[in-house]
Amino acid sequence: MPYRIERDTMGEVKVPKDKLWGAQTERSRGNFPIGIDNERMPKEIVRAFGYLKLAAAEANSELLPEKMTEEKLSAIRAACEAIIKGELDSHFPLVVYQTGSGTQSNMNANEVIANYSNFELGKQLLHPNDDVNMSQSSNDTFPTAMHIAAVLGIEEELLPSLCSLIDEFLRLENENKDIIKCGRTHLQDATPITFAQEISGWR
Repeated sequence: MPYRIERDTMGEVKVPKDKLWGAQTERSRGNFPIGIDNERMPKEIVRAFGYLKLAAAEANSELLPEKMTEEKLSAIRAACEAIIKGELDSHFPLVVYQTGSGTQSNMNANEVIANYSNFELGKQLLHPNDDVNMSQSSNDTFPTAMHIAAVLGIEEELLPSLCSLIDEFLRLENENKDIIKCGRTHLQDATPITFAQEISGWR
């Protein structure tokens, strides 16, 4: 397999040439070889990191414009938008087994964003730590990504499903409004009610 050499504080690492992750992601792949086929970090967390890294870059641009320049912000934005759309999912290979604070997933996002931008621009504009991870810590980013993923899941999946369920209960209430049945309370028969009234309780 063709590879390139990436470097970190521990030395050189061989990384697949067609992948955007860097040395720290590759080290995690080697250190935690379990769950590769079916226990990858959820795509919802990867997507959440896209939102998180873009928000952090925008905040840094506002607070530290001399460090987070417009050019760097624009490059990070393009990479994060690609992550949010799911276009870079194949560059997030890590499993759920890693160090406690989610450091490797945080660095995976940093490395992918930096390398994507640098390859697209044809120059070394972004550094994973100094630019993409500016003003951040894994102890903060991973819990934040979890919260973002939860909010997106609630807004995009749970609430629409609940609305659909409510609509179905309303349909069933109307369909069964003339059916009378025994009520039940304390395991005994109670005042008769319509089946629609019972369904309305579920709704």
